Amino acid sequence: MYQEERLVKILAYLNEHQSMSVAEICERFQVSRDTARRDIVKLVGKGAAIRTHGGIALPDLANTILAYRDRLQTFSREKMKIGSEALSFLRQGGHYFLDTSTTVSCMAQQIDQEINVYTHSLDIAEILSHQEKSSVFLFGGALNTVNRYFFDIESVSQLEKIHFDVAFLGAAAITNDGFYYDDKEDAYVKGKVSERSRVTAVLADSKKFIRNSRYKGLNWSDVDLIITNETPPSSYVQRADRDETQLIIAQ
Repeated sequence: MYQEERLVKILAYLNEHQSMSVAEICERFQVSRDTARRDIVKLVGKGAAIRTHGGIALPDLANTILAYRDRLQTFSREKMKIGSEALSFLRQGGHYFLDTSTTVSCMAQQIDQEINVYTHSLDIAEILSHQEKSSVFLFGGALNTVNRYFFDIESVSQLEKIHFDVAFLGAAAITNDGFYYDDKEDAYVKGKVSERSRVTAVLADSKKFIRNSRYKGLNWSDVDLIITNETPPSSYVQRADRDETQLIIAQ
């Protein structure tokens, strides 16, 4: 099969599945990894696709959150520090909600206490399944395969029956008027969880203060504290002071 014919077939696959890995290209077209990479370079060079960790995706995904499994590969020292700082708010036997966020996942990796964790994140559940101290409760529903969380309106209604000591939440973007997320359902979960928590804590690296996203899940008045890796711009510091939101800079 000539390269141009293969590229057409790869694009057809992308139109149906949105993304494709190097391994999938190799298996589907019986080519080497070097050939698959050359195909990717050609498509990216033409603007027909964008690179992702381990493969390619359609260009319209460039402005959305990368596939969650890709983002799990981007754990940074900064996110691990934020996660470590958040551990100080855990108490043995406490009840906590951990959401779908790479920064919250960095926290989960470092948990070593007897606590009760509630989550709608497949990856948080998987991370905590490897340590015996935590009890993990996973909310069900349909799986969002991009960001790897479950959502079902009946399942979310269970939140009305639980009170959390602290909700540890991520953010796709933080603006002067609130905390935003790329999925409407995920934003809805954030709001519900915050209502049921004694403390709402947002774990977010400094890049989130310069990004934009679509769906607002929380107002500043909903958030008790933000743990980040750098002091945010002065307008955000002033907003935090006005709404009595504590800013914690992870060291």
